[in-house]
Parts: sequence; structure tokens; C-alpha cells
Amino acid sequence: MTETKHLTKEQLEAGLDEIRRSPKDKGVLQMIVRRPQTEQREELLEGELDLVDGLVGDKWRTRGSSLTEDGSAHPEMQVTLMNSRAIDLLAQEKSRWKLAGDQLFVDLDLSIENLPPGTHLALGSAVIEVTPAPHTGCNQFMERFGVDAMKFVNSAQGRELRLRGMNARVIRPGTFKLGDVVKKV
Repeated sequence: MTETKHLTKEQLEAGLDEIRRSPKDKGVLQMIVRRPQTEQREELLEGELDLVDGLVGDKWRTRGSSLTEDGSAHPEMQVTLMNSRAIDLLAQEKSRWKLAGDQLFVDLDLSIENLPPGTHLALGSAVIEVTPAPHTGCNQFMERFGVDAMKFVNSAQGRELRLRGMNARVIRPGTFKLGDVVKKV
């Protein structure tokens, strides 16, 4: 396997039109990734969302958060979604998508305009709610996808389109599988 070169600002910006063509009301779940431990990623064919644990088997609840007073898991960051067209551009090959650290990769317009906080999305028998907590690139994201990628997703336009992804919380537990439709409800 050859080493993947990070894309330049110009190469990333050239991919914006394709990202903007993402479906608005319903899209397809392209990848499910569970993070059982730090730096571990498991691609799943199906998953279960739980009111307490988020994605069952994921480390979200046990990892905690520096953003909560007591260090417990942040309730508005239970599940993370990323636009599959955005990660495809950044990662350049599907085998690298899971390095982003998100759990659900969907072909759906995740922009703030299309999915404001409070929007409900159905996924299999589960329903999640978009939360206002921002999802931004971190140092690991920058190492994996490059400085220009970090600037791209955290730019004003990148944040508006939620190119780094978005946070959600489970409001109805349920199961789902790869290829399921994700739709506004």
C-alpha cells in the first residue's frame, strides 16, 4: 500500500460541488464504525443505538469528555455522523474513512441549513436528534488528513456545511444496517 498524500487547499475546494450534491431529505448509510478502545476501529454491517450507551460497543460513554464538569460523556456528542462525500475526498480511499473517528458515514447533506439542531433522523428502527455541539477537527484528524484538510473543515464554509461532521444523541433506541436509508422525520 502506498502512502497517501494529503490534498492541498485547492484540491479540497475542487471537491466542494460534489459534496454539495448530497441528498437533502434522505440518504444512504455508507459505513458504520465502532470504536471499542482508543485507536481501535471496527467496521460493522449492522449496529444498535441505545439511549445510555449510544452505539452499542463503542467507547463513547466510558471515554468521557473534557467538556463536561465531571468528565462524564457529553450527552450531546453521543453519536457522530460524517458526510460520506466529504470523507471520501479527505481520505482518498474508503479504507481510510474510519480514521476520521466518526461512527456513521452517510450520503446526506449535513449542513446546518439542512439539518439544524433539533432535527430528527430515522436510521433503521432508531431515531437520533441533531445537537448543537460543534464537531471540529483535532490534532489526530490533522495528522491523518493534513493541515489543509483541518483548515478546510474548520473554515466558516466548512463549519456551515459540517464537513467535519456533526453530533447527535439517541432519542429512540433501535437497530440499523449498512445500506439503510437515513431520513429526516
